[in-house]
Amino acid sequence: MRNMVRGAPAIGVVGSLSLAVELIPLTFSSFDDLKAFMQKKLDYLVSARPTAVNMADCRSKLMKRTDELIAKSGVTVEEVKAALVSMMEGFLPLDVETNKKMCKFGADHILENVKDEKVIILTHCNTGSLATAGYGTALGVVRSLHGRGLLEHCFCTETRPYNQGARLTAYELVHDNIPSTLICDDMASVAMKLQGVSAVAVGADRVVANGDSANKIGTYQLSIVAKYHNIPFYIVAPSTSIDLNLATGDDIVIEERPHNELTCINGKRIAAKGIGVWNPAFDVAPAELITGGIVTEFGVFKPSELKEKLTAALKASS
Repeated sequence: MRNMVRGAPAIGVVGSLSLAVELIPLTFSSFDDLKAFMQKKLDYLVSARPTAVNMADCRSKLMKRTDELIAKSGVTVEEVKAALVSMMEGFLPLDVETNKKMCKFGADHILENVKDEKVIILTHCNTGSLATAGYGTALGVVRSLHGRGLLEHCFCTETRPYNQGARLTAYELVHDNIPSTLICDDMASVAMKLQGVSAVAVGADRVVANGDSANKIGTYQLSIVAKYHNIPFYIVAPSTSIDLNLATGDDIVIEERPHNELTCINGKRIAAKGIGVWNPAFDVAPAELITGGIVTEFGVFKPSELKEKLTAALKASS
């Protein structure tokens, strides 16, 4: 899973679907055996990507549903298994629906606050259909603006060292005929200064209770530069990417990736042999730099109000 699936929402959806595929042909002699199987497999899936919280969110929901189903009188093991498979299959259309709702909120908020006739968005990494079940998070906001005829341009970073922006976001932008330009990561500050950027919108692998947000490496510096240029900085993340159990970004485990992503290109070494390498895959944008807001399927929240308002929204929707 580490090598085949990327994008926090996609990890949760695809991880759950992979478990459904494995679960369908199996037969269990007891509820305890089924529950133990679910717990073991879900724990393994969560361990594959420690920074992203979406798979852990799916684990929590599936194990809670397992306990609820088992507690029902007269239900069989096979019926519980079938209900769990159905729930896992439902994560995919739900993610698409969530993305579209969330991105409408994000587009509305940007247009209301920027007050330009058309807007220019700078984004980072890949947060579109290739990182989700469909449509996207931050790139979904770009799609929403473009669909209304209110996007002037989108700048996407190459997102070194793995180049998700150059390989994936650029592909999605071209595929959808969205006016766009690819820039190197180290061009972002001058793009904000000279290219009329209206807002910066990025996704998140985990947002914690105080609003600190972990995302692809390079996000932290974008939030600093956006603040300097007085450009609103948005995190676009579904509630499944929000972890209210962690107080601050200091509590987030940051995954580190292989050294050869920095030292080699297409298998050819470009760095001096013997040089040390530090390759964190993510960094944390602090809440105080998220000046536009945190965009969710329940609305756009200031980091300071995220925990209270999201908790209320989740309670009302349950």
